[in-house]
Amino acid sequence: MIARMSKVELVGPKGLLQDVISLMQELGIFQIEPLVEGYIEKGYEDNVRSFLLDEKAMSERLFLEDLVLKLETLFSFIPKIPVRKSYINPLAILESIAKTLERHISVCREMSERRDTLLKEKAELDRYSLLLGALAKLLENADETPSLDFIGLTIKEPGMVPQVRELLSRITDWKYEFLAEPSEDGTVVGLITIEKEMSEKVKRSLSDERIPELTFPPSFAALSFPQKTAYIGKRIAEVSAEVEGIGRDMERFAARWSPIYQRVKEWADDRLSVLRTTASVFETRMCFFVTGWMPSEGVEGLGKKIADAFAGKVALEEKEIYEEDLERVPIVLKNPAYFKPFELLVKFLPLPRYTSMDPTPFIGIFFPVFFGMILGDAGYGILLVLLAVFLKKRFRGRKEFRQAAQILLISSLYAIFFGLLYGEFFGDLPHRFFGLKPLCVERREAVLPMLYFALAVGVVHVLLGFFLGFLSALKKKTKKEALFKLLNILVILCILGAVASLFEPFTRLLTRPLIIAILILTPFLFFTGGILAPLELLKSIGNIVSYARIMAIGLTSVLLAFVANNLAGMMGDVVLGIIVGGLLHAVNIVLGVFAPAIHSLRLHYVEFFSKFLEQGGRKFEPLRKEQ
Repeated sequence: MIARMSKVELVGPKGLLQDVISLMQELGIFQIEPLVEGYIEKGYEDNVRSFLLDEKAMSERLFLEDLVLKLETLFSFIPKIPVRKSYINPLAILESIAKTLERHISVCREMSERRDTLLKEKAELDRYSLLLGALAKLLENADETPSLDFIGLTIKEPGMVPQVRELLSRITDWKYEFLAEPSEDGTVVGLITIEKEMSEKVKRSLSDERIPELTFPPSFAALSFPQKTAYIGKRIAEVSAEVEGIGRDMERFAARWSPIYQRVKEWADDRLSVLRTTASVFETRMCFFVTGWMPSEGVEGLGKKIADAFAGKVALEEKEIYEEDLERVPIVLKNPAYFKPFELLVKFLPLPRYTSMDPTPFIGIFFPVFFGMILGDAGYGILLVLLAVFLKKRFRGRKEFRQAAQILLISSLYAIFFGLLYGEFFGDLPHRFFGLKPLCVERREAVLPMLYFALAVGVVHVLLGFFLGFLSALKKKTKKEALFKLLNILVILCILGAVASLFEPFTRLLTRPLIIAILILTPFLFFTGGILAPLELLKSIGNIVSYARIMAIGLTSVLLAFVANNLAGMMGDVVLGIIVGGLLHAVNIVLGVFAPAIHSLRLHYVEFFSKFLEQGGRKFEPLRKEQ
């Protein structure tokens, strides 16, 4: 449900403002309203202005903003490792921290820049190592003599090798040797062996043809190819060792100083939050006043805490919520423990308005039922229950994962329940091995009954949505909208009754009266819902028909399980049959989780919520300490 909210005003002497805001931040239950329009009584607007910080508070704010910026700079250099929590009082060491911080930033920046430089050098050395590794294979077949020169090439496209051979043949009159070898990074490394007097001419021609020569840093110039390979290996080892050393130094620094600096940053963030919040506070000549929102159940307790903390110098008053305030009221969803996890599914949509309804209880009731109706296999349900229990324990500290696991657990229990009704345990294994029959219905042989059942569920779900929309309209006192919702319910019931009267065992005597009722009610749809009202009615009927997906997707699942069992039985080997059947059942389980979940959500988001849910609410964001 949507928690009842109260508009609250705090008034007190200007000197107590920051203490009041600090208390609100500590409690974490009060959201300040930054808009003054509509909250100041008429005739008093000229005497009210935004609260202005004094010179001391402004200096403190600038100092802390600069400190936080420097701390963020420092944290960008040091590694993020698990560290102990510091409980040091930042105020006692603030001046020392401000002086030490500059030096630490400089040291960490130098280490970070040195590490980046080394990593860049190592990347280049690794590339040269790859190229020389390819060249080493070619040099094994090349005779090193003083009259010969070697030219290395990097060829990005293997298709260019014939072009290089043709160029060399034309320039040297076939007096060359050219070997090519693919390197590990996908490029082709070539080695040209040629007489030294022709070397420059060949290099110029290759350059004119945009075929790059394999170049090395100047420090490699006096080294032979074997010496280059040895030098690169040695240098890579040196660079790697230095990078590891810098990493260890930075980790030691982080382990020693991160807890202190993190504690200082948390304190500074909280203090800045208080100072910045004053921009949303207003003042008169002698006092301040803060207007905001909080859950109604906490107003009385907050009043007592303020009275105790400030000895009656600060007053709390609960203000009347006017109609124009309803658009600003922040939303807090408050549900019992069973429904609480399903708020995760509601978060995929914009928050409901304060005047609307919380859809969480309805999705908490119907989503697991739809999931179970579609999956409907006790064996699959048991495996999913075990998976849900494992996920809850594995991700105990992560709220979203824990909620998702709880939803899966509840939905899987419904899958077991419907599996018992359908007589399905990994498909038709109960019937195949023990001759057991379903308690209720065999889905593979009862397509039409399952279709009628799915459509009946759709009728109930859609009409419930219209009824909730009717109640919501009455709550907002929009009688025309309420009448439109009620007329939709009546017309849909009449249409369903008229269709049902055409089949046994219903009597045809009802057909004519129901058609007459539809004709009488239809004009009223125009008056209450506008010219597009009949189209909305047809859309609602289409929404009901779309619930046939419950039958269709469930039938697909049971047929795939049936095929898995048949294929396993046809293998002629127990082990092979178990493997084949197990793989197909595994695929079916994966599909059986995602398909029912996605389509069940669609039936809620599109077919159900559209009948009553008004979206666009503001999230409740109380003033609280940084986490």
